[in-house]
Amino acid sequence: MDHGYMKSKTSLFSLLNSSPSSSFSSSCTAENATNSLTPVRTGSKFSHEARQCRHVAENEAIQNMGMGFINDIVGHGEIMKWKDVEKRFDQVAWTGIGMQSSPELARELLRALRGCKEWKSDITKTELHNFWSRMNDDSFNSRMRMFFDMCNRNMDGRITETDIKQTILLTASINKLSVTRDEAEDYAALIMESVDNKNKGYIEISEMEVLFKTSLSKANSPMKQGSTQKQSEECEEEEEPMTKAEVLFRTYWRRGWVVVVWLVGCFGLFGWKFDQYRKRSGFEVMGYCLPTAKGAAETLKLNMALILLPVCRNTITWLRKDPRLNYVIPFNDNINFHKLIAGGIVVGVILHGGTHLTCDFPRISDSDKSIFRQTIAAGFGYHQPTYMEILATTEVASGIGMVILMAIAFSLATKWPRRRSPVLPLSLRRVTGYNTFWYSHHLFVFVYVLLIVHSMFLFLTDKWIEKTTWMYIAFPVLLYAGERIFRAIRSGSYQVDVMKASLYPGKVLYLKIQKPEGFKYRSGMYIFIQCPQISTFQWHPFSLTSGPQDEYLSVHIRTLGDWSYQIYDLFQEAVLSGLQGCPKLYIDGPYGSSCQDHVKYDILVLIGLGIGATPFISILKDIANGVHTSQSDNSGLRECNLRKGPSKAYLYWVTREQNSFDWFRDVMKEIANSTKQQSVVEMHNFLTSVYPEGDVRSALLSVIQALHQAKNGVDIVSRTPIHTHFSRPNWFNIFSRLTRKHVGAKIGVFYCGPSNLATELKNLCTKFSTKTTTRFVFHKENY
Repeated sequence: MDHGYMKSKTSLFSLLNSSPSSSFSSSCTAENATNSLTPVRTGSKFSHEARQCRHVAENEAIQNMGMGFINDIVGHGEIMKWKDVEKRFDQVAWTGIGMQSSPELARELLRALRGCKEWKSDITKTELHNFWSRMNDDSFNSRMRMFFDMCNRNMDGRITETDIKQTILLTASINKLSVTRDEAEDYAALIMESVDNKNKGYIEISEMEVLFKTSLSKANSPMKQGSTQKQSEECEEEEEPMTKAEVLFRTYWRRGWVVVVWLVGCFGLFGWKFDQYRKRSGFEVMGYCLPTAKGAAETLKLNMALILLPVCRNTITWLRKDPRLNYVIPFNDNINFHKLIAGGIVVGVILHGGTHLTCDFPRISDSDKSIFRQTIAAGFGYHQPTYMEILATTEVASGIGMVILMAIAFSLATKWPRRRSPVLPLSLRRVTGYNTFWYSHHLFVFVYVLLIVHSMFLFLTDKWIEKTTWMYIAFPVLLYAGERIFRAIRSGSYQVDVMKASLYPGKVLYLKIQKPEGFKYRSGMYIFIQCPQISTFQWHPFSLTSGPQDEYLSVHIRTLGDWSYQIYDLFQEAVLSGLQGCPKLYIDGPYGSSCQDHVKYDILVLIGLGIGATPFISILKDIANGVHTSQSDNSGLRECNLRKGPSKAYLYWVTREQNSFDWFRDVMKEIANSTKQQSVVEMHNFLTSVYPEGDVRSALLSVIQALHQAKNGVDIVSRTPIHTHFSRPNWFNIFSRLTRKHVGAKIGVFYCGPSNLATELKNLCTKFSTKTTTRFVFHKENY
């Protein structure tokens, strides 16, 4: 064996972890060694399937005891064969490699493996082979010993309170958690109190084993918070699982019939106009170019009328109150339908304008003079125009002007310019963003003016009755104009006073504002806010985080764009001055959103990523207030008969930073305390910056978390009664658990966050609705 050496900054994890190519799967579990799909650790020295199955069973047994973190003491990778480690050692012996993650932990692991107090900077191949042998020993005692030695800095077989404190500070730093030295001392004392019953002042390895078994076995129980009551199951009748076709039909039939009617209308109008102009004299000059352009023009009239309807928010909010209309019409997809119609307009403009410019106009200017005089000369004052003369006419100039304005508005409304994506060149990012999108979208006023002008001066159309554009757009334009006037009048009377303003980490502004007299709303609604000090034209939507029964209104504003940064800066100055000179605010609303549909379901699943939890806070408060009301009712009736709406609500809030929990800490405490007896609201926090539960880098935190919550009823991460889970949620397991707990129930899944997770959740809703009797219906919040 070569006794060369290398610097210890080389990652043991990098040296000893196997590559993905070495992985394989087994078809066995702890309960049955023949019929499961549980993966087996790679690089295993067992060659027979039965031994592999036993290996999996042992691991699962350890996991069930809450000791699964021991198996991940080298991270989530698996141990390589020695010859591969030796080869890698030779490759990096002189250059060295850095630790891929958690370098501090790698140092402590190396020190523990060496069994020495001090840090040594060199490592020989002989030592590495010994380390490999120990780390390849997957027995419980070996894994426990390595973890114990990592905490035992004096290597005397005794872990003191100081050792625990240092380990707590190290693991908190690795997981990007904020833990002060005083808190670390308190947590260390808590561990000593729970284990050191004889007041020895230290912990031995046997006591460490007891600590992890008792603490983590409780912490790792699935979604431990909340009751296992099955009252919702008792209120439901079981049904047969649906086929995938039935699930898809139930999910999309509302959107489907609207899109089908729209397409039938577009194609019907196109065909009608196409056939009409195919029989006219101009067809002899321009051929099929003329009916194609005129057919496309007819669809443009329809779409220019329809595109205004989805953004008539007051009308939609009023219409969705009718349960029958709300059942048939997909009001939640108003913005999506608005975008769909915009796409139809783009197609119509290309067909109409493109055919005119490249086919009709050249054929008119180049046609035989005798044919021109016999057919369409009257429409041009008996003068055969040149191509440039045609372009200079009122009808063509107004059409080109419309296309230019619509191209500007459409381009700036797409995802990258609206969100000022880094993909765009720096020069473009400076002139894009939400403000640019907002102002450019109001070019539609000039577009409609030009549309009227364009429709009054048409080629080959002299009869007034054939100039029908005004008939299409009259009602939608008047309705939209009326809405804007109504909004202006109402918002003028809704100047509100700011009762409280708070600045939270992550540049989040909390505003508690006066509730105008007569202002009524339902949970899940949102309002528009205007700050004249920033702009007298801009209105921005924000979900209400106050409950309908509250005597105030509240919103949480995350700084993500120009306007939000400006209002944050204004209130930052106001807060520093004790709310002196507080900016003036106007509100408009309330407006309905998809969250209002929560009353349709037996069970609610509310999923928010980051600030995406805001639409669900008012729903949770509303449900909590409903519980409080029902508790004061002495009729003795069952809960599911007393209250209309969901009998159970789950909140899954996923965030990357610990300080995000400050945003809703008071609300979470209020909801948790008000629903403690009934358990109709179950909340789960997920912090993705922390390594998963079961990883050595977060194992001690899990122990402290379990001990602290058991003793004080407060989670050490969120500092609320709500338990915080580490890393990202396993959505498949969550849906499985909901399916088992609420058999036959109709569950509404409401999501607010990035689109990539929306796709995964929608697929899970479809999958579990087809495989089980539980019905999952997915909703995504749109503004």
